[in-house]
Amino acid sequence: MVHHIKDFPYQQILVLGLAKTGTAVSKILQAEGFHVVVSDLKANETDLEVKALIDLGVTVHLGEPSEALLDGCDVIIKNPGIPYTNHLLQQADQRGIPVLTEIALLPYMIDVPIIAITGSNGKTTTTTLTEQMLLKSHQSVAAAGNIGHVATEVSYELDKDILVLELSSFQLMGSGSFRPKVSVLLNLFEAHLDYHGDFDAYKEAKAHIFKYQQADDYLVYNADNADVTNLIKTAKAKPVPFSRKSVVSEGGYVKEDALFFKDKKIIDIADIKLVGAHNLENILASSVSVLLLGATVEGIRQVLTTFTGVKHRLQFVLENKGVRFYNDSKATNILATVTALQAFDAPVRLIAGGLDRGNGFDELVPYLNHVVGAYVYGETKDKIQATMMKQNIPTMAGESLAEMTKRAAADAKTGEVVLLSPACASWDQFENFEIRGDVFIDTVRTL
Repeated sequence: MVHHIKDFPYQQILVLGLAKTGTAVSKILQAEGFHVVVSDLKANETDLEVKALIDLGVTVHLGEPSEALLDGCDVIIKNPGIPYTNHLLQQADQRGIPVLTEIALLPYMIDVPIIAITGSNGKTTTTTLTEQMLLKSHQSVAAAGNIGHVATEVSYELDKDILVLELSSFQLMGSGSFRPKVSVLLNLFEAHLDYHGDFDAYKEAKAHIFKYQQADDYLVYNADNADVTNLIKTAKAKPVPFSRKSVVSEGGYVKEDALFFKDKKIIDIADIKLVGAHNLENILASSVSVLLLGATVEGIRQVLTTFTGVKHRLQFVLENKGVRFYNDSKATNILATVTALQAFDAPVRLIAGGLDRGNGFDELVPYLNHVVGAYVYGETKDKIQATMMKQNIPTMAGESLAEMTKRAAADAKTGEVVLLSPACASWDQFENFEIRGDVFIDTVRTL
């Protein structure tokens, strides 16, 4: 079943940036009869996706984009990762040309209920939980967005009754009149400031998730996060809170070592397989969201008693001789590593390092109580080592992740945890955090 694009008010479209998203959007727009021009800085004319677009009749410009591309252009649909400081986008702004992301196309494609999930941390875990809870409740559902599946591509041939979307601030900033039935705001912490400029701009981007919601929509939000509760004051949707710290009678909460929604018990915490206090927030958010759309408590319980984590997000890899190995390669910033460290009471041997963005690592200090050894590598190894040494934590520095994984495993004792939680982006040595996590997993499994 094809969901055609209806009433989109633009005809001449410049798609800026290819990769998965730009390629998918270009193919769909071309098939729908729009005039599509693509510009990509890094692609090569021998790339298969470039050849495929040219064969479809799409005009493709490679290399540094010319301002002439804006002549006759009605709208730009950009790859989310391209910053608004980009010269061509600055020129488009001066000319009054709208700049959108692919999410802005969804209102013109589908009208099924959408659960849209965002936050500084926990998006992928919450999105996965939400999808699985709906499936176990015998609902017809698909998941897309930042979780790895292009939203427009999934929506174009959607044959499900509910769509769950993981959305980043990059995607939301150009999301147009996008309006989900249920928006979920997990938390807000300072992140991606190199992209947004400051925390206020980052929060404003996140606010797009509920900007066009109305009184018959729902906004599920973290009542424990002050920045969240302040941000949603302008929302028109019905607010539905969740809290790990207090009883919120109109939402989801923890009481007597169990999770509740309103007055209904969902599950005892002892029965939940997913580790970490932060994951209780993700679980509450997903449980509340799916119950608003008709999921069952039994379906939720089935997921929570079996689900052990999303790959690369505090993922349990294996246990060997009493040592547990966890892959948290998605921890590309200090806050994410803090969250991971708080998930364990056992002694931790921490593997960290990666791209140097100029920051220090002293923010980790209050959370290193259980760290009995640090194994650091990459561009930031010296900085992280300096922080660890200040706390008298034995630290070993090396060049590669595989080398440090082997050393941590060799040193680990029964009852300890070996945790990859880098606190840095992967791009000094790896194309992405997924490849970094796979290297860790493969190294552990071959030890």
